[in-house]
Amino acid sequence: MCKDSAMTHRVVVLLLAPLVGYDATIPSAVLGSAQDVAGQPLYDVRMASLDGGPVQTTTGYAVVPHGDSSLLAIADTVIVPGTRIADPRHNGHLSDDLRAALATIRPGTRMVSICTGAFVLAAAGLLDGRRATTHWQHTESFHSLYPQVEVDEDVLFVDDGDVLTSAGLSAGVDLCLHLVRRDHGSVVANDVARYCVVPPWRDGGQAQFIDRPVPVVDDASTSSVRAWAVSHLGADLSVPVLARRARMSERTFARRFREETGLTPAIWVTQQRMREAQNLLETTDLTIDVVATRTGFGTGASLRKHSAATLGVSPNAYRRTFRGTSESRTA
Repeated sequence: MCKDSAMTHRVVVLLLAPLVGYDATIPSAVLGSAQDVAGQPLYDVRMASLDGGPVQTTTGYAVVPHGDSSLLAIADTVIVPGTRIADPRHNGHLSDDLRAALATIRPGTRMVSICTGAFVLAAAGLLDGRRATTHWQHTESFHSLYPQVEVDEDVLFVDDGDVLTSAGLSAGVDLCLHLVRRDHGSVVANDVARYCVVPPWRDGGQAQFIDRPVPVVDDASTSSVRAWAVSHLGADLSVPVLARRARMSERTFARRFREETGLTPAIWVTQQRMREAQNLLETTDLTIDVVATRTGFGTGASLRKHSAATLGVSPNAYRRTFRGTSESRTA
């Protein structure tokens, strides 16, 4: 966790050919947009290749890095974006030069993969005994090569503390926003999301894809009910209440809701409530009980339970960690 926002967190993106170019740009776009109250960057994002030379992408263009693998030794976070590199993808091994490069990473450095970058972390043994994810199209081969890793194909990203993995492509955006939120709080993360013109929060447990296309918003959509719910988080937002407001049967509403969001109504509502609770904890002096009431958790005990499950800390601990940053940004 970046407890001191005055200290720039050093991020090195390790480029491995054939590189998924889109994945490689995500850390710079997201983490590179995070700023403190003085407008100074919170992350110093650099790209590295093994030899310092340009790295070919899967679509034909090359990415020119800032330097070679010696940058890994100064990183606070190392990110491995998607790659079609042969050895980790096909035989579960690392080349000698890649293994040597990874060996220079300092103990305690946070390790992150986007998409098929997880194959590299797994081949290095960094995912042994851990839960992880990768692009859903490759989870079967991943499991075959690395049975010691608990692969989850139904999530956008997995946060296992010092090692984090994401599903494919745009899930890397969600993971990088999660890193900002974890390091600096939801206010800073929301600012970054606004700048990048992306949704501020898709929870890591959300499905990687929705079985059916999202329908056009019309009278049959749950969109208007979702908009109403977000502005009435303290109200009863049970399925019967939401279904009545949508003028649908409970069964139809629940089915359509999942088709459109990839989530059950209950999970979606809890996510929205937790997001608003984070905002109130960061930006107000409201007591925990009042925050719980305003966000629909009902009691401080309920909010504490959800906070521990979602954030890994109590509401008071979350407030102590992020209140200073939020006060400065909203002053």
